[in-house]
Amino acid sequence: MITTPSQLPQRRHAMRWLAAGAAAGIGAPLWAQKQPGAIDPMAVEVWKDPSCGCCGDWIDHMQENGFKVTTHDVGNNAVRKRLGLPEKYGSCHTALVGGYLVEGHVPAADVKRLLKEKPPALGVAVPGMPVGSPGMDGPVYGGRRDAYDTVLVLRDGSSRVFQSHR
Repeated sequence: MITTPSQLPQRRHAMRWLAAGAAAGIGAPLWAQKQPGAIDPMAVEVWKDPSCGCCGDWIDHMQENGFKVTTHDVGNNAVRKRLGLPEKYGSCHTALVGGYLVEGHVPAADVKRLLKEKPPALGVAVPGMPVGSPGMDGPVYGGRRDAYDTVLVLRDGSSRVFQSHR
């Protein structure tokens, strides 16, 4: 498109309006605008023991993968119980992400898959603290990687394998 000299003032005026609208957030598609009460799918709320280093390493892993983490250093037993997660799925930290519970050292890729697929479930868990899972994979473990599963915990307390890590 060729702009003639007589069109330049109108074009500059239109560009100013577009720039002002963009700065004000006008014109963004509705799906891109944050709705009141909407859950930010990348916001993670974590409950953990204040002195747990592996929990901090898992939080770093989540942040490196685009999640925005808020931490509560008060332990996780009470919140796990309040959210209805059976003890057999327990680990050292509990998180809420996009309305789902995330228990233990769940890889960020599994959390992203959970948020994309949106299964009818309580959430996902990596029971225990398997070596090689995110947060349990530092230099102290010498590169060791144990096989483990991320399980999808259904609302009735049952589970199935969501993702195997071998």
